[in-house]
Amino acid sequence: IVWQTPANSDYIFRNGRHVRPYYFEFISHVKNRWAGKTIVDLFAEEFKGRPYEYYVNAVKSGRIQVDGQIVPVSFKVQSSQKISHFLHRHEPPVMALDVTVLQEETDVVTVSKPASVPVHPCGQYRKNTVVGILQAEHGLAPLFPVHRLDRLVSGLLILARNPAKADCFRQQIEAGKVQKEYVAKVIGVFPEEEQIVDANVCYNARGGKSSVERGKPACTKFVRIDTNGTHSIVLCKPITGRTHQIRVHLQYRGYPIANDLLYLSFRIDPVCTNCPHLAPKGYDEEGLWLHCVRYSGPNWSYECPYPDWA
Repeated sequence: IVWQTPANSDYIFRNGRHVRPYYFEFISHVKNRWAGKTIVDLFAEEFKGRPYEYYVNAVKSGRIQVDGQIVPVSFKVQSSQKISHFLHRHEPPVMALDVTVLQEETDVVTVSKPASVPVHPCGQYRKNTVVGILQAEHGLAPLFPVHRLDRLVSGLLILARNPAKADCFRQQIEAGKVQKEYVAKVIGVFPEEEQIVDANVCYNARGGKSSVERGKPACTKFVRIDTNGTHSIVLCKPITGRTHQIRVHLQYRGYPIANDLLYLSFRIDPVCTNCPHLAPKGYDEEGLWLHCVRYSGPNWSYECPYPDWA
């Protein structure tokens, strides 16, 4: 993938942070199992997100090229040839919130990540990411995220400014020397005494959701900070780092995050044709009531202010 440097002029603020559509070149090389296929059949079979006619027109117009050359639709690709696909990208908008720089050091930058913004380029997002925004608005590059936060999660994000520092953090995390703390707003009166959840977490990539069943061992400690009788503010200390671990462990204990539609429980009617599809839907761009507040390790600690809802 050819990275394009984001600039301030790329962003438009209108009911969210939008990115001006831009041309982008995706690059791949022909795998052995693709060799001998026509360029159109290759794309139609391997990249099914667009209709066959699109790929015919893209080849004819030069939007799809082989080794930098325009080829006919009947062209058969050979192993290791370079394929370029030039797209006019329309990134989804994110919430119109700033990525606030908390601390800037020689080797490290810490920021307060707003909800809805991915950490780094992924999927449909390139410029509407923390890394892209920091480069465009603060001139900070290159940056190497030390850890990740889900797109709808807010809070502390640590970024190294060189690969050596990033590797140092990575080794400490893998060695279990780094402690992480989050706050969450959950449904119900959370118990006053510390709760420890030891339950395996299995992530289903197709459904985009984790469950407590088979999977990898996971442990989270929870401490109630406050409650108003309807909701509770809970300090969450994940010991392991599984996908959606805090969210699914809170649901498992019976206190799901109050606005987490993916993990709220619904009454399922076995005859209803809508019920099986109810839980995965319903996301809008409201940020989750889950916020990273602190990371600490050997001789270092970084913090982020609590959110308004906490």
